[in-house]
Amino acid sequence: MSVDLSQFIPTFLEESFEGLALMESSLLSLEVDDNETIHSIFRAAHSIKGGAGTFGFDKVTEFTHLVETLLDEMRDGRRVIASADIELLLESVDCIRLLIESARDQSGYDEAKVAQTSQALSKSLSQGASLPGAENTPESEGEAEPDAVQWQISFIPGHHLVKTGNDPLLLFNALADLGPLELSAQASELPSLSDMDPQELYLSWHLVLTSAASEAEIREVFEWVEDECQLELAQLSGQGKQDKESCNSPPDVTTSGEQVTAEELAEPTTIAAADKSPEKKPEKAQVKNKQDAGSIRVGVDKVDNLINLVGELVITQSMLSELGNDFELSKLERLTSGLEQLLQNTKELQESVMRIRMLPISFAFNRFPRLVHDLSKKTGKAIELVINGEQTELDKTVMEQIGDPLVHLVRNAVDHGIEPAEIRKAKGKPEQGTIKLDAYHLGGNIVIEIKDDGGGINKEVVLNKAIDKGLVEASSNLSESQIFDLIFEPGFSTAKELSDISGRGVGMDVVKKNIQSLGGRIQIESEQDKGSTFRVNLPLTLAILDGQLVRVGSEIYVIPLIAIVESLQAKAELINRVSGDMLLYRLREDNVPVLPIYQLFSLPADTTEVENSLLVVVEADGQKVGLMVDDLLAQQQVVIKSLKDNYQQVDGISGATILGDGSVAMILDIPGMIQLAMKSAQKNQAQHYSANVLAGETV
Repeated sequence: MSVDLSQFIPTFLEESFEGLALMESSLLSLEVDDNETIHSIFRAAHSIKGGAGTFGFDKVTEFTHLVETLLDEMRDGRRVIASADIELLLESVDCIRLLIESARDQSGYDEAKVAQTSQALSKSLSQGASLPGAENTPESEGEAEPDAVQWQISFIPGHHLVKTGNDPLLLFNALADLGPLELSAQASELPSLSDMDPQELYLSWHLVLTSAASEAEIREVFEWVEDECQLELAQLSGQGKQDKESCNSPPDVTTSGEQVTAEELAEPTTIAAADKSPEKKPEKAQVKNKQDAGSIRVGVDKVDNLINLVGELVITQSMLSELGNDFELSKLERLTSGLEQLLQNTKELQESVMRIRMLPISFAFNRFPRLVHDLSKKTGKAIELVINGEQTELDKTVMEQIGDPLVHLVRNAVDHGIEPAEIRKAKGKPEQGTIKLDAYHLGGNIVIEIKDDGGGINKEVVLNKAIDKGLVEASSNLSESQIFDLIFEPGFSTAKELSDISGRGVGMDVVKKNIQSLGGRIQIESEQDKGSTFRVNLPLTLAILDGQLVRVGSEIYVIPLIAIVESLQAKAELINRVSGDMLLYRLREDNVPVLPIYQLFSLPADTTEVENSLLVVVEADGQKVGLMVDDLLAQQQVVIKSLKDNYQQVDGISGATILGDGSVAMILDIPGMIQLAMKSAQKNQAQHYSANVLAGETV
């Protein structure tokens, strides 16, 4: 009977990546004599190896076996926990991840890295376990391998074994790796054809293995199915350590330690260790492309809450249906009450569904202890990473896309932010620098902070570099936030030396674009010799937007609330007109450009005069602008529909939504609108200049 193993692969992959994350975090916190942590790391590696063997991922199995052996020596106290071994195991985690990703995507991997790490593991193991004060003597290095012995194995799998994706043939092939194997199938429980369930397994096996392996190593092959079988081992010849543990041992099976002969086995079949050609192996389970797979783990409490809400919704719907059968004005109050209940149920259902997609941001933060550990060694800087708010929840889609920008910001903090120990000491600082990662909710958004206690950003150096590059005029009067925002200009860098960590002037502009594509923004705070804080504001989800509805003429637009600074009624005395017909509004200490939406989109409007009009002040890219509108409507959550997928990309518009009355409202893209306005202003200035020149020539 053939079982489609591919249906179980997504679960294996998910659990394997979780196991690798556990191994990595545990290795980073591993201390001498920390047996519990070593046991958890070993169990994670063993589970990955067992699962990989089940699905025929041989390269994963072979490599992980070396890792498991090294961990086993630590677990048994035969090897001290040395920093060199921890670094080697961290590299091994990277290699296992590469191999699993290669198996998942059916793609290549860094073979040189895997081979180099595999060689290092083999070398470490060949040098022998390193106990305190122990030395490898020539005699111990020349010890012969223990003599092979014969083992009788009785393997009685549960009838449902194959339903869980386990194939006995895979187990037998793993046993054959340990030495020549003879086996015979027992069909005593095989039912008649009419009573047979094709999805059940009715066979059991008697096996004889000739191997130098210990009983523990043999039992390890069956550990993946230990809860789904009856297993007995008995030594046939030679001397060996007896393990009397059994897996649901039946009373009629020969007990461990009792001597029997191979001749007692009926008509055995032999599987030689060297006779394992690819055609005799079961076909590997086909792995779907990673773009086709996607899953999310949801707590039972969230599912229960969703079921309860659906039940409430059904009750409300039933009540409204009954009212609609023979409606009378006397039932109007009950109808109104039912509609209010429907509104409440729908709102709660929406919130419950959105919570299902929410995951703790620890899924994104978990990579940073390893990253800072590696960069600390590479740069020679002593750095402590402090993480807070890792249980703050964020939409899965947002989390997947924010990972790379956060990595770049942390790398930047290590390379540019934290000073070398000698410089910190001269400044009176602790030699060890600190980087803090923090996440918290603020309103309907999530804020992620990357803070360091390094040298801070030198405003004069940044401004002078920007002037040299022609990014700003020497006469420009920029605020502190505007100077810091120059760091995000393409190709901008103040690094004196290039490194493979950062400093090539690429990346920070991409970080900003990626954050903006998620509907977020990034801000910088910095103080010389005190440190810097990069603050990222993001929406909790990409599917729902908190927006302010505004009207321009007969059109309704949605402005993201995250971009709005304030709304006000314009006063005539605070309006100034500059060249190119650009209007500026004096807002306390800022001169805010005014963008009439009706002009940008060529719309008829209630008023075309700025005086006494409504301005919605928004901010993007460190630039504040005032959007001129006819009326402010309600604030509400709207469901975002992609304009690009359903029509085409439109400058100044990020998407669309359907309002309660069925009409469509465009969602304004604030950075895009600012760019549109700047292009329009430049065009007007050029036309104004040309007109003046022409007038001068005419005169």
